[in-house]
Formats: sequence, C-alpha cells, structure tokens
Amino acid sequence: MEQGLIQVYTGDGKGKTTAAFGLAIRAVGRGLKVIIVQFLKQEVSGEVLFIQQRCPEVEFCRFNSQEKFVWNMNAEELQLLKDDSRQGFEFVKEIVRQNKCDILILDELVHLLNKEIITMDEFRQLATIKPFTMELVLTGRNASPELIALADLVTEMKPHKHPYEQGIQARVGIES
Repeated sequence: MEQGLIQVYTGDGKGKTTAAFGLAIRAVGRGLKVIIVQFLKQEVSGEVLFIQQRCPEVEFCRFNSQEKFVWNMNAEELQLLKDDSRQGFEFVKEIVRQNKCDILILDELVHLLNKEIITMDEFRQLATIKPFTMELVLTGRNASPELIALADLVTEMKPHKHPYEQGIQARVGIES
C-alpha cells in the first residue's frame, strides 16, 4: 500500500464492526496482510466466524476475559477488563513498531478512548509511530472531536429506524 490512513467508524447505528471486517475481507482479496484486534467483546458474531473459518491469513486477537457487558460488571471485573485492554494495547503497539501488517483493525478502541482506559495521548503516540504504509481502522461509538480531527476518514453510522425499537431481538446472521 502506498499510503496508510487512519479510519474511524463511529456513531449510534449498526454496522461499525461489520464495515471494518468487510474492509478486512476486501484487503485479503487483494493480498494485503490484516490483523484484527478486538476489545470489550465476548460474543462470537458472524463476521468473526467467517474470518476465522475462511480467512486463516487474517490474524485475529481478542482482549477481554470477562463475559459480562461493561455496565453489568462489578469493580473487580471492570479492573480485569481494563487490564485486558491495556495488555491488548501493548500488543497493538508492538504490531505497529514491528510493521507486522498492512491493515490493523482496532475494534472498539474508540470506547476505550472514551472511558480513558487508553488515553488520547497514548493513541496520538501510536499514530505518530504508525508506519506510513499501514492503514489503521478504529471502531466504536461516540468518537471524540479530537479523534475525528486526527483521522483521515470518518464514517458515522446513524440509525433512522431499527427493528429493536419494535421489540425484534438480534437475529443470527443479521445482527449477530
């Protein structure tokens, strides 16, 4: 890749992770090396299953030993989640330092920035050492104005209507 940019998929709408994983599939189709690092999530979505089963060349790493959602965790569980996330960010820094891939997807890193588990200064430092040819893709709700200013491409997923509002739960293969 000639020049790697920083992309952010944000907003309250559905599709941030799906968009990033779709980009991974596109990149693999063109022979690029992709690493996906997923924070906060425990559930196995269709995208994760597809990449694990059909794209063995994609390195997929998850940093979350907790099974609950953040808002259901007690203080000890939250601390473990923070520790997992910090460990994951150290892993990410090593990927960047060693220029291990063409595209590095950091799923839910925006949330870690919002909760200051990873500080904006730490992310800025990562962006500074990012190899010129490496694409960095972040997902998560509520990207800060500072992150938006730093990024080269920002897409906001904005819901206009969602089946959940009608009581329809997540459907396998569509929302999960």
